[in-house]
Amino acid sequence: MRILSLLVLVSLLFSCKNDKKPNAEKSTKEVVKDSLIYPEETHFKSIRQVTFGGDNAEAYWSFDDKQLVFQSNYKNWNVGCDQMFLMNADENFKDKMPPMISTGKGRTTCAYFLPDNKHIIYASTHLVDDNCPEVPLRKNGKYIWPVYDSFDIFVADLEGNIVKQLTNEKGYDAEPTVSPKGDKIVFTSTRSGDLELYTMNIDGSDVKQITDELGYDGGAFFSPDGTKIIFRSSRPKTQEEIKAYKDLLAEGLVEPTEMELYICNADGSELRQLTDLGNANWSPFFHPSGKKILFSSNFEAEKGFPFNLYLIDIDGKNLERVTHGETFDAFPVFSNDGKKLAFSSNRNNGGGRDTNLFIAEWQD
Repeated sequence: MRILSLLVLVSLLFSCKNDKKPNAEKSTKEVVKDSLIYPEETHFKSIRQVTFGGDNAEAYWSFDDKQLVFQSNYKNWNVGCDQMFLMNADENFKDKMPPMISTGKGRTTCAYFLPDNKHIIYASTHLVDDNCPEVPLRKNGKYIWPVYDSFDIFVADLEGNIVKQLTNEKGYDAEPTVSPKGDKIVFTSTRSGDLELYTMNIDGSDVKQITDELGYDGGAFFSPDGTKIIFRSSRPKTQEEIKAYKDLLAEGLVEPTEMELYICNADGSELRQLTDLGNANWSPFFHPSGKKILFSSNFEAEKGFPFNLYLIDIDGKNLERVTHGETFDAFPVFSNDGKKLAFSSNRNNGGGRDTNLFIAEWQD
């Protein structure tokens, strides 16, 4: 599950467990005058802030790039935990509230547009309880994520009406994203007893399991041509790690502090590990060329933070640092035309904990 408020907290809890560091420049507090861009951030031609309070994340573009859907827990918008909101691509919410297009019940995560630009899919716990589920943060001194077995995946229109339920298996079904080809959905489920990736047709039919190795496989996205899938995984190796993972999963929990990126064909074949950086490497998204991956990582951090954005070729070469913040940059998502990048950041929050959405003009 990709819950922003928890991920911001984990950046304060990580300890450095890896000393493999590239020759990247140090981050800086200096910002270009009259700009939200740090001097080293040469891939950003311009940038604008979209939200101004709360935790805001996972902003995904409509297929025509005219709108985005995102999740927020901003209390000023009358929500107690993450709900889904709709915005036009040129809007900001400094002085207004966007329309909520989830039910307002339970907790939601991971909304994504369908090809018709008139419907979204998202995961929600509302069928089990109208209230926000409890969010445990630590167990036995370790940072954890809850994996709610009450999550199912739904289709809704842009007025917030649920028109279809796509999953009804026992256990966790969440993290759905849609292929740019418009034909498939990839999602994470515990229906096999482990956290694995599955694909299904847009209408929920033809469900197929595409990963089958012990560990939390999630946060998956298709390549621009729909032929490949990139995802992050925390895969235990030693007997001690395996036992700890299984024990936590039996309680509906996972520990996401060590994750690497994996890539495979859309049917799960030719699976291979893409990164071996240490610490947490996650929220990957394909560059419009299909030849690179943009992702968030804290592998250079000495105290668990900052998280910054990095580019890497799909063969694992040419690692390049993209952002140079001192706290948290994550959830990068390119527009379908490749001209814009939506992402979440702690920049310009006055030193507080708010994580806001930003949209940058991208340049290679």
